[in-house]
Order: sequence, then structure tokens, then C-alpha cells
Amino acid sequence: MSPEASDWLERFRCYLANERRASLHTVSSYLRDLGALSAFCAREGIPRWSDLDAARVRMFAAKAHAGGLAPRSVQRRLSAVRSFYDFLLREAQVQRERGAGGDLRALRGNPAIEVRAPKAARRLPGTLDADQMARLLAITDTTPIAVRDCAMMELLYSSGLRLAELTGLDLEHLDLCDRTVRVLGKGRKERIVPVGGKAVQALERWLKQRAAWAAEAEQALFLGRGGRRLGRRQIEKRIFYWARRQGLPQHVYPHLFRHSFASHLLESGAELRGVQELLGHADIATTQIYTHLDFQHLARIYDAAHPRARRKS
Repeated sequence: MSPEASDWLERFRCYLANERRASLHTVSSYLRDLGALSAFCAREGIPRWSDLDAARVRMFAAKAHAGGLAPRSVQRRLSAVRSFYDFLLREAQVQRERGAGGDLRALRGNPAIEVRAPKAARRLPGTLDADQMARLLAITDTTPIAVRDCAMMELLYSSGLRLAELTGLDLEHLDLCDRTVRVLGKGRKERIVPVGGKAVQALERWLKQRAAWAAEAEQALFLGRGGRRLGRRQIEKRIFYWARRQGLPQHVYPHLFRHSFASHLLESGAELRGVQELLGHADIATTQIYTHLDFQHLARIYDAAHPRARRKS
């Protein structure tokens, strides 16, 4: 593609990082996907972004899938292309077109807007049941690092936090008197979520230890041995360590606490809309996947208890 076309990729990167305040992971993923699109355009002899049409975008997606890319990854690529063209539309680098029949509501100029990825098989998230979670959190070790790890895991489960939300927490975000925590979620959206009693106790124990760890002026809630903010990879390693030490056979990772949080709330009768608010989901369809997990739980109870449902060995 032309140097000017490549320049717009860099401008889009700045837009994502500075205006959208997207995470580094999102920025790198989008740029990687758009790099694949740029290579496709070069092979197809498309010099400018304005020359790309829906048929070519559909071909781009189809070739990626035929080359072994999973449906979800193709979906992510198309999402990156749509976001990029929305940006180009805003900057007047591509022309808007009217939809069928000239309908103003169908005003468009984004070649990826109507291209759909192949259907992906619905994959239910993994969870720990209540007994497994209790076993994981039954930490009797009183060393500072164990106290910190227990507080982290209790907070992840108590409030259904994402890993990025946990690592971003500062002392000022936590209100133990009110038993709430203020978190910055996806899209820089802020929400306040409750903190359960067990998590409050674990956090109080950690805060007594934290002062001896903290580097000067460090405001992060959770710290490493160097007194600085604990990173994602360090937290993943600590959770893996405790899962092994507490005798859990399955792979345990930070997001599993969030899945378990949502599933256990629904199993206990919580309303879907309430769970959506607690998780910070923009779309309730994202939260609805947990209703399938809840149904699996009910189905197991039915199969075990109903005389007509019991399966012969």
C-alpha cells in the first residue's frame, strides 16, 4: 500500500491509545489484525483504504478462515477493520454511502459493516464450584506474601474483577468502611462494586503488612517484593501456585474467579441485569452466557434427584 495509507495506521494507533484509552493489549491486537489487512491489500493491488470494498473484506475474512484462523479470531479481525474504518470516516478519508433505498438510517461507508465472521461454537466459560473455591481460599499461611495473595484472590472472587481491573487498583479506590471498590473497566468505564465480608477481612490483614513493603509514594494496592505495583504475569503465577498447593486438579487462572462469581450469583437467584451491572458488561448478551452455566447446575441436580431422570449404570 502507499506510504500515506500506512501513515493512517499510525494515526489510528495514536487514536486508540490517546482518545479511546484502549489497553496496550487491544492496541497491539488491532494493529496486528490491520497489518494482515494491509498485506492482503498489497497482494490484491489495492493502494488506498478508500478502494477497499465489502467483497474484498469478505474475501480477506474467508482466506483467513481457510488458512486455519479460528472463527473468534476472524471475528476479532473484522472488529478491528470496522473500528479502523469508523476512524477513517470520522477523518473524512473514505466516503459515506447511503444504504438500500437511500434510507438515512443505513448511511454507511464502512466496507466491513455487513461482513460476518464464520459462526463459532458456543464455548461456556470454566468455573470452580463453591466448595472448590472455598478450598482454594482456605489459606492458613500467615507470611506477608500469603496474606497478600489471599487478599487478591478474595477480592477477585468477591467483586468479580477482571485481572486488568485488579492490577490497576490504588489505595484510594478501596473503601473498607463502605465495603466497596471503585474499578476502571473496559472502555475506561468506572463502576463501584461491593466487597464481601471475607474479602474485607483479608484486605485488612494485607493493609497491615503492605506498609512494610511499599516503595516511597507507591499508591498501588497490591505490591511485589520490590515495593512496586504487582503485574499481571506475577498474579497469574501466584494463583497457579496456590491452586497446586491447595490440591485443585484443574487449571486455575484469574478470569476463572470472575466466571465463578457470576455463575454462583445466578445459582443463588440473582437477577441477570444485576449481574450485568456488577460485571460491567455493556451488553446483556455477554452476561447471558452464565445462564447456560446455571442451567447445567440445575440439570445436574435434576438428573441426580428426579426418579425418572436417573440413568441406569
